[in-house]
Amino acid sequence: MTGPGGRRPLAAVLAANAISVSGNALTLIGVPWFALQTTGSPGKAGLVAFCATLPVVVSAIVGGPVIDRIGRRRVSVVSDLVCALALAAIPLLHHAGRLPFWALCALMGVTGLFHAPGETARHVLVPDLAERAGTTLARAASLFDAVSRGARMAGAALAGVLIAVTGAETVLLVDAATFGASALLVVAGVRGIATADPQPKTAPVSLAGYRAQLREGYAFVLRSRLMVAIVLMVMFTNGLSQGWSAVLLPVHAQRHLGGASAIGLVTAVFGGCALLGALLYGAVGHRLRRRTVFTVAFLIGGAPLYVVAALTDSVLPLVVTAAVGGLGVGTLNPILTTVMYERVPDELRSRVASATTAGVLLAAPLGGLGAGHLVERAGLGTALLTIGALYFAATLTPALFPSWREMDAPAVSRTAPSPPAPAREATTPRR
Repeated sequence: MTGPGGRRPLAAVLAANAISVSGNALTLIGVPWFALQTTGSPGKAGLVAFCATLPVVVSAIVGGPVIDRIGRRRVSVVSDLVCALALAAIPLLHHAGRLPFWALCALMGVTGLFHAPGETARHVLVPDLAERAGTTLARAASLFDAVSRGARMAGAALAGVLIAVTGAETVLLVDAATFGASALLVVAGVRGIATADPQPKTAPVSLAGYRAQLREGYAFVLRSRLMVAIVLMVMFTNGLSQGWSAVLLPVHAQRHLGGASAIGLVTAVFGGCALLGALLYGAVGHRLRRRTVFTVAFLIGGAPLYVVAALTDSVLPLVVTAAVGGLGVGTLNPILTTVMYERVPDELRSRVASATTAGVLLAAPLGGLGAGHLVERAGLGTALLTIGALYFAATLTPALFPSWREMDAPAVSRTAPSPPAPAREATTPRR
């Protein structure tokens, strides 16, 4: 049975996130290509990626209580508008001849600082909106991820075409427009939702109270061996993936694959097949053991791309590998999202989501930076094989460590959670 508001708020959040994610795909391709074109240096392209991702980690580390106090709806809207302005400034300043390299890094830093809270705010709204829409958590999580995957696929394809036809500057202007559209959708579609508004303040605003709220999110994560294992593994693989998207694939495309259109094709195929994988998991995933699916999916969706890229200079083998890997990767986020929705009570969800986001992104700033320097010092082929080997080792961990067995354990009820620890006890994890 649908609740007050029906399906409209969920549809608005899904659409806003889809538009925002499609813009992310434009940035993912457009900015590295823009950096390579304007500097000619893989190392500087990696530095731009570092400047874009480090603020994401910072905002995720401290942002959970801010989202609750300001309100998830407001945070989503403001973050999108700031990102729109920062991204639009890059091509406009470049056209005017007033975009030094430090300014490019600074503007990308602004987008990173504001983007993560907005995406987190939309993400943590899904459970309540799913309940109002009369759908299950697993289905809503799969739908959220499937819509994001589809948007990423469309954005990647569009980015490849736009760069080939009009240049990277146009891609960044379109990206700015997508953030503006996302903000408008949330303003119009998410109204009268209590969990989207600022949460009731149980204590005056103070630094001590803020630290206590922040600790509650991290303490909740640290109490779960499974959540700690997930954060550590995904932190490592995200760092490696950032090196792929920000440096390795753009350099490979520039030197061997014929240009940015190859990036768009590989990324779009990967995203399209990931969309299919997410939809398939949403349909039959409740029948399968999560740990088994997660392990196999990560093994086929991680290292093979790096190995194939190192061994071939043509697009077709890479596209086939991306298709197979995308099918596997499409199941990962629905599994992880469902695990979090099942275990985290609503009043802690923003803080826990920010804590886990900060954790899984902790290595991302170093991924692009490290990949850029590795390419310049050891060559592209060596860099691809080295990072591929590290990725393979990381994806074996769910099969080797017993903490991952909890992934298939009965979920902790999110409707009757234990009360949060008092502020003075928040630093002591409960066992």
